[in-house]
Amino acid sequence: MRTYRQEGLALNGARMVITGGGSGIGRRMAIGASRKGATVAIWDLDAARAESVRAEIAAEGGRASAFGVDVVDRAAVMAAAERTGPVDIVVNNAGVVSGRALLDNPAVSIERTLDVNLRALFWVTQAFLGGMVERRTGYVVTVASAAGLVAGSKMADYAASKAGAIAFNEALRNELREAGAGVATMVVCPYYIDTGMFAGVRSRYPALLPILEPRRVAGAILRGIERGTKQLIMPPRVRTVPLLRLAPVGIFDFIADQLGINESMEDFAGRQGDRL
Repeated sequence: MRTYRQEGLALNGARMVITGGGSGIGRRMAIGASRKGATVAIWDLDAARAESVRAEIAAEGGRASAFGVDVVDRAAVMAAAERTGPVDIVVNNAGVVSGRALLDNPAVSIERTLDVNLRALFWVTQAFLGGMVERRTGYVVTVASAAGLVAGSKMADYAASKAGAIAFNEALRNELREAGAGVATMVVCPYYIDTGMFAGVRSRYPALLPILEPRRVAGAILRGIERGTKQLIMPPRVRTVPLLRLAPVGIFDFIADQLGINESMEDFAGRQGDRL
């Protein structure tokens, strides 16, 4: 039987690329990694936003670069990877959500969600993985979501993309360990993150929904890289949520309603392009 022990990777001296690094937990990760001694390449659809984070890091004496990249464009990803150079850590963090019911969700919105949240994982990871395998060291982090573990209403495209992200990480992990490539992976599945989008959820379900602070999630991801973590579910009790699928549908629906799963996307209605 093949044994597999995943090693952590020190951030001090590491080279890291973070997609969606211009805001949210991406920004927090970029700044936090820099403070730990990493050199960070900040990729974001909004070049000005990426540059703003780079300037924050530079003002603290850290090392960073900024790139405006649409991660759904494979040619643009490959060109940006060439300019970025070799990295030790890839953090697939870019994500969008529309929060529309299926009949209200136009094709362009569905395609964008699936492209950014799922298809881009292939392009970005392919751009850097070969170099990591050649050097026999590296870390690929995929930021998914608890929505990939269990889906509620008005999130068909989002939940499907995040379930696909979990499967992407799982397949990649097995591929790399089977090859003995020395490259580690981690999937991250946080519950709702307090990015200003969940005020309504907080007011409706103040006791049942754990709203996570971006700084806490970013810090946990960085510690996970250093410790060799394979799976990060936040908060830990959300680990039991997928077990709802094994329950009778009536019980599933009742518990999902109590957790606010079917209400949560109401806060996103009509807000195309909001980023997690």
